[in-house]
Amino acid sequence: MRRERPLSVRQEAILRLIRSWIIEHGEGPTVRQIGPRVGLSSTSSVAYQLGRLEARGLISRTGRGWKSCHLES
Repeated sequence: MRRERPLSVRQEAILRLIRSWIIEHGEGPTVRQIGPRVGLSSTSSVAYQLGRLEARGLISRTGRGWKSCHLES
């Protein structure tokens, strides 16, 4: 049985940001909106982290936006 690695601090920050953004704005933030709020200046770095979260089933893409699928903790 394979154990998943825990989320990195940055991944947790992105997940929290997405959740709170959806609550406040009714839709997920863009890659450009996420970057400066979690300390990433490169959009490719943000996209990479989003891809990792999506691969774990914690978020999903809806068209061009992101939504949080896993709302626990």
